[in-house]
Amino acid sequence: MNISSLGRTIMGILSGNPQNEPMHYGEVSGTWAYLMTAQGMIAGYQVLINHTGDADLKAFLEDVIKNGLKPEVQALQELLKANGIALPPAPPERPSATIESIPPGARINDAEVAATVSADIAAGLVSCSTIMGMSIREDIGAMFGQFHMKKAQFGVTLLRMNKEKGWLIPPPLHVLQSEQA
Repeated sequence: MNISSLGRTIMGILSGNPQNEPMHYGEVSGTWAYLMTAQGMIAGYQVLINHTGDADLKAFLEDVIKNGLKPEVQALQELLKANGIALPPAPPERPSATIESIPPGARINDAEVAATVSADIAAGLVSCSTIMGMSIREDIGAMFGQFHMKKAQFGVTLLRMNKEKGWLIPPPLHVLQSEQA
């Protein structure tokens, strides 16, 4: 097969319905790793909910799980299954506990929970952008674009909450000082 016929073959595979196109190794690897991470975050956030005393933060975490992570997991599992790719193992759901049942020295405080989730959202935005950038299948790029938008919305909501609750610790601020006379 010469280069010209190889190019025509590839173009034939990569035209039409994106669901009929094969996933390339980067799409498979990125999607699989993202799914494994999202599944782990569900379990992790269930633990963080047990430590959370603030009702707004607890509701936010429940919303992230219900309307962010679980729909992502479902969509990614369907995508990988449809392409014959084995799914990563998922940790078990975590039981509910009362904050009072956790010894005070072992509790994660609300500001720490919010900071952890803020960092997770930021890392998730980068992951979504990376997978979008490497995707040649439009459906996969669009899926991660939707995940990205949802994460950005969660990020703005949590940023506001961090500010309102006094949990945000800004880095040193650069303030221009007027010239001394």
